[in-house]
Amino acid sequence: MPWLRVLMAYGLLLACTAVFFGPVLFMLSGSLKPDELVLAEAGTWRALVPESVSLDNYRSVFERVPFASYLASSLIINGLIVGLGLMVNAFAGYALARLRWWGRNGVLVLVLALLVIPFEAIAVPLFYQLSWLGWRDDHLVQAIPFVANPLAIYLFYSFFLGLPRELEEAARIDGAGVLRTFFTIVIPNSAAAFASVAIVLFLFHWGMYLWPLLMTTSESVRPLPLGIATFHTLPPLAWGDILAFGVLMVLPVVVVFVVFQRWFVQGVASVGVKG
Repeated sequence: MPWLRVLMAYGLLLACTAVFFGPVLFMLSGSLKPDELVLAEAGTWRALVPESVSLDNYRSVFERVPFASYLASSLIINGLIVGLGLMVNAFAGYALARLRWWGRNGVLVLVLALLVIPFEAIAVPLFYQLSWLGWRDDHLVQAIPFVANPLAIYLFYSFFLGLPRELEEAARIDGAGVLRTFFTIVIPNSAAAFASVAIVLFLFHWGMYLWPLLMTTSESVRPLPLGIATFHTLPPLAWGDILAFGVLMVLPVVVVFVVFQRWFVQGVASVGVKG
């Protein structure tokens, strides 16, 4: 029966929504209730709906740890990764999609192969390499290794393949070179791709923990993921403070996604259709 299939489909979607949204609601609710009730009410419906709302946990976050310093470090690191990454990966994607040069197909295969290699597999060799060079404990060393991203290159490559060649050919007839064509024709027509890659890079690296843990010793350059871990070394262990920190850490991600959501959807749809 058609109505039964529809009912089952919506029931499955609601169940999936509850599974994914439940922890977020628990984090938000726990951040607004007294610390002694956070775990005491876990496993009941009251864990998701606080009886009374208090901002004490948020005030405690700013009193116990230098949250502003952690936030500034995260914004600097991710700003470098996104800003430099957009240009580097866009250049690489355009060169693979439009230019003809020796070894192009081999480089494309290498980019695709790098997609399946997790960062954890190269983290330790990269750590020893940069430590041997004496480059540690600053914002740049946490950002530069992630500027070139194989997924971002492939997203740009797929998008640029779908752009009409007539636009670039008209610019070249008018005397524009490759760089001028890229900046005046390609970039203005690729806002969706740039927004998609910006969100992907931001989401991937905002919560990165392993690399900052390996490369930093000074609190002044530690990002938010290391900041939330410091609560486990600050007695007493206050879960309300940890959940409040988590909410504050997630807010910039939500803001970025909401601002660029329309372009992100357009970019993913374009890659899916044209790639």
